[in-house]
Amino acid sequence: MSFRQDASGKNVFLSVDSRHIPRNPLYKAFKAKSFTCKDITLHFYILDILADGQALSAGQITDRIHRDYLSRFDGSFALDESTVRKKLQEYAALGLLGQKKEGCATLFFRSDSPAPDLTAWAEALAFFSEENPLGVIGSFLLDRLGQQPDLFRFKHHYILHALDSDILCDLAPAVSEHRTVELTLRHLRGGRDYRRTVCPLKIYISTQTGRQYLLGRHSKSGRLLFLRVDAILQIHTGKTEENFEQYLEEYQAQKEHIWGVSSHSDGHLDRIELTLRHRPEEEFIPQRLLREKRCGQMEILDSQTCRFTAEVCDAVELLPWLRTFIGRIVQLKCSDPAVVEMFRQDLTRMQALYGGDADAVQ
Repeated sequence: MSFRQDASGKNVFLSVDSRHIPRNPLYKAFKAKSFTCKDITLHFYILDILADGQALSAGQITDRIHRDYLSRFDGSFALDESTVRKKLQEYAALGLLGQKKEGCATLFFRSDSPAPDLTAWAEALAFFSEENPLGVIGSFLLDRLGQQPDLFRFKHHYILHALDSDILCDLAPAVSEHRTVELTLRHLRGGRDYRRTVCPLKIYISTQTGRQYLLGRHSKSGRLLFLRVDAILQIHTGKTEENFEQYLEEYQAQKEHIWGVSSHSDGHLDRIELTLRHRPEEEFIPQRLLREKRCGQMEILDSQTCRFTAEVCDAVELLPWLRTFIGRIVQLKCSDPAVVEMFRQDLTRMQALYGGDADAVQ
């Protein structure tokens, strides 16, 4: 753990050397769990009562706990049937117990089916656990192996966003089942909580930062919204959205003009045009444009000049990328004059810091 001081204050960050820590250590946050006295007590009592293979109801198990165990101790420790039933249902959901209906009663029994042999999947799980947004599932499965494979190292590995796994686990079924969700979010700057009801369509993951976003259609305004997953506090799944396919088609039509995580609400698009001139030995410049142009187009004007054009929902999103070409920009145009002005202001501030000619861009 270290920190960096800049104009905005103190920034604390984690730095992990994958040569020494090959697996994401933040998955341990999902494996650490606190237990109350009742949790521990019920765990051993329930499994002991059902050890002979019989199936019992929640009421029968509660009676057995009081008769065979708690009656032997002095004190006020007591367990009611509703508490025992909740623990039984929790264990049934985890697969530790099985359940069956017998008349109107639900009976619970030990589920001692052998765990599947994951040996043949060891290498796939090792890769999945570090590469997939829901890699925590692979990490849990790897824990069942006696010895975990040590095969992979990642140069650019965004481990922090593993903490969003529980939210993604709830969002993924909602997307596949075409259900609306009511989200409780926290404003990352103001700190206030607010709610949004959306129809989730896609999960976007930045290859630059690893940050994850939910793309959804707002239920009231009908707008496409990008919401940061790390800002989502709670999810409540709602009804099935009958118009999901229509919303998906609307997204596909707009997708060709989405540069980052900003969409338009009125159909208006910004047209941006960037002309670059590079030296003969800088062939990597047009190669970069081809590789990074996303929804834009690249045109070769001559052996040392090329042009990038794009129609996007929000041209401001391109500014950080455009700044990486400073020194080679011949001309910058945009249908929104404010975008060019923002770029010029950046150059002016940079000139104040380092000196140079801020009027080089037309």
